[in-house]
Amino acid sequence: MSGSIRAVIDTNALQHNLSVVRARAGSARVMAVVKANAYGHGLLPTALALQAADAFGVARLEEGVALRAGGITQPIVLLEGVFGAEQLEEAARQRLQLVVHDVSQIELLECSGGAQRFVLWVKIDTGMNRLGFPPGESAAVLERLRRLSPAPSELRLLTHLSCANERDDAVTRAQVQRFRDATRSLPYAVSIANSAGLFGAVALGCDWVRPGIALYGASPFDDCIAADLGLEPVMRLESSVIAVRRVARGERVGYGGAWVAKRDSAIAVIAAGYGDGLHRSLGGGAPVLIDGRRAPLAGRVSMDMMAVDVSELAGVRVGTPVLLWGPGLAVEEVARNAGTIPYELLCAVSQRVRLVVNRA
Repeated sequence: MSGSIRAVIDTNALQHNLSVVRARAGSARVMAVVKANAYGHGLLPTALALQAADAFGVARLEEGVALRAGGITQPIVLLEGVFGAEQLEEAARQRLQLVVHDVSQIELLECSGGAQRFVLWVKIDTGMNRLGFPPGESAAVLERLRRLSPAPSELRLLTHLSCANERDDAVTRAQVQRFRDATRSLPYAVSIANSAGLFGAVALGCDWVRPGIALYGASPFDDCIAADLGLEPVMRLESSVIAVRRVARGERVGYGGAWVAKRDSAIAVIAAGYGDGLHRSLGGGAPVLIDGRRAPLAGRVSMDMMAVDVSELAGVRVGTPVLLWGPGLAVEEVARNAGTIPYELLCAVSQRVRLVVNRA
């Protein structure tokens, strides 16, 4: 292996995780969320591997355009909607579905004068207090959308859960109840469940589910890893040793001299740093796998490199392979050591990291 870091994407694992999601979702349709470069896994390669999904969810117009340009024909939902006439026209050209969460977006549709009949997803804010209409306004919003000319080809309803990662949480139950109270008599398909909602203990009863992190083989919960949910990690973040140093007892390693050798030690320098997306907050002692064996981080992560104490490992040399996360070292464990969540680590993988897609 060369000294450069790479992210190896296992499309078999993606497809396996989609099958697990489908089994969990029952009769509900699956909108695979591929926003933010598919959580760092590559937008188009991920969508191509997940073409069995019923739809794709993206945050922004540019992501939807890129999927269409790459040959994706499934429905694509803009989860933030559009914010101007030009964006609305482009969404129509690309045959995108729109989330509507603000009065300004209704006004855009009313003034458009276009011939496109959109599928519109009306977002109801049940407690996230980020995007969406208050439940008490949903009836008036829907009536206004029904009067559009041309009329929507279909209206659907959705909300977003703020605490579903806490499994059997009272906040989730309250959000679901608010959503049910606002939509009970309406003849529209509904979507509630993200990954945490899908695998949590609160019954949601959706027509559509919107998995994100679960598709990529990471857990939405703090108390388990993906394997406990039957999911497989999709990304292997790999690098290699580029130097091995002998450090005498009492010498310091890295910026700030944060790590001090308690004995004569062997330090392996790895081609991976915060310029690649590895968090500088990774604490001393955080594990990596050196040729399949655990070794602790020594000192601070720098921009291009990290140092690891390999004093207990024999045979480590320049070129020895390193696994930063993937099968054998769960990204959830790495995230805990960095004081963050798997979502952030995966999304932070930088563009200079070479993406290698192992196709099914």
